[in-house]
Amino acid sequence: MIVEIPYPESVPDLFETISDLPWPVFLDSAGLGRYDILAAAPFATLVTKNGRTEISDRSGNTLSMEDPFDLLRKMLLPLERENPLPFMGGAIGYFGYDLGLALNGIDSMGKEIDFPDLVMGIYDWAIVVDHLEKTTHLAANCRDPETRRIWKELLARLSSPAKHPRKEAFRLTGKIEAAPPFDEYGIAFAKIKGYITSGDCYQANLAQRFQAPYTGDPWTLYRALRKASPAPYSAYFSNPHCRILSASPERFLELRGSRVQTEPIKGTRPRSIDPMEDARLAQSLAESPKDRAENLMIVDLLRNDLGKVCATGTVRVEKLFEIEHFASVHHMVSTISGHLDASHDAISLLKSTFPGGSITGAPKIRAMEIIEELEPFRRGPYCGAMARIGFDGNMDSSIMIRTLAASGNKINLWAGGGIVADSERDAEYQEIRHKANVLLSLMESTLPSC
Repeated sequence: MIVEIPYPESVPDLFETISDLPWPVFLDSAGLGRYDILAAAPFATLVTKNGRTEISDRSGNTLSMEDPFDLLRKMLLPLERENPLPFMGGAIGYFGYDLGLALNGIDSMGKEIDFPDLVMGIYDWAIVVDHLEKTTHLAANCRDPETRRIWKELLARLSSPAKHPRKEAFRLTGKIEAAPPFDEYGIAFAKIKGYITSGDCYQANLAQRFQAPYTGDPWTLYRALRKASPAPYSAYFSNPHCRILSASPERFLELRGSRVQTEPIKGTRPRSIDPMEDARLAQSLAESPKDRAENLMIVDLLRNDLGKVCATGTVRVEKLFEIEHFASVHHMVSTISGHLDASHDAISLLKSTFPGGSITGAPKIRAMEIIEELEPFRRGPYCGAMARIGFDGNMDSSIMIRTLAASGNKINLWAGGGIVADSERDAEYQEIRHKANVLLSLMESTLPSC
């Protein structure tokens, strides 16, 4: 079923009309892409933690020790012909970075984690906003019998949005604490340089976590975030386990039919309000031998990852070392594509390449082992993937960088950078601050004045 509804003046306002329903999710192009996708009230959910998946649907709850990727595939079958809209139902949610430890045979250090490894809703209906055509459609797959029963109610809700109670503004209730602090970051940095010198790895990504207590509704912070740092793969996802507020600039994997595309980011410079200085910074990134070498390492890693599931001879580099401009930083971006082998699908593509190489290092498994050894926290959603996988088999996903995640009364932000042989400690530490600056400033702006 597909019904056209009014094109909204504000997509966030439209999202608020469904945000009181369970598990609301907003895949937000933030004015930089063609489509926004909104959904809520999934008819089934999957939540994985410590190797165990809880499956909830209309019949109740069950627990499974089966591979969560296989469980998700079963929830999406049978696949259907391609739909006229980019999404007409399917899975939306996140795959946490730590899910990749088991996938790649890496022993976990057992650090505490507040977030599940996988949180996925199976949605039967979605709202698709097309900013090119200036149209909006409510579309449903109708795998869930409940959809037909509530269809008129949904249309009424969306066609004449009611005023919802004002949400309590997000605010921090304590200071932001960084882990590791600068001196401990320096120790970890030195260990990575030692591993590189000894030939253990060529590059490893080292991150820092910023955490603070908060009160209020994170949605109000997200609305501010999308204005301050618009990004093409932004997302807001609310569920009983956490809130995800992402302003990601980085696509992980897109699958349309058999065509696969990935767009890794490696290389960063801050923006400047002075146009000449801003142009100089972008040019210095474009011409940097270090950043080009770092980017090329990840391109080679991803070519290898795609080669596991793509037809022989189809993987190629479409763009190399392109400079893209975002609200607070310039990034160096490359594009790799391929054609998925007929024996694979979106799930096996994701499983074979997860987590993305741009946020691990090279070689991937050794870099992940080093990250697990040196970072004093679980990454959780950070550096995992926010994804939508349709009942038609198509997929789009982002790397969850520039992402805030709230659980309990704590909100978390992570930022990191790839360390290579000629990296300098202070410069790498400053790069983390450049990446986190907009989000940290937004959080700090909510602290009550003395």
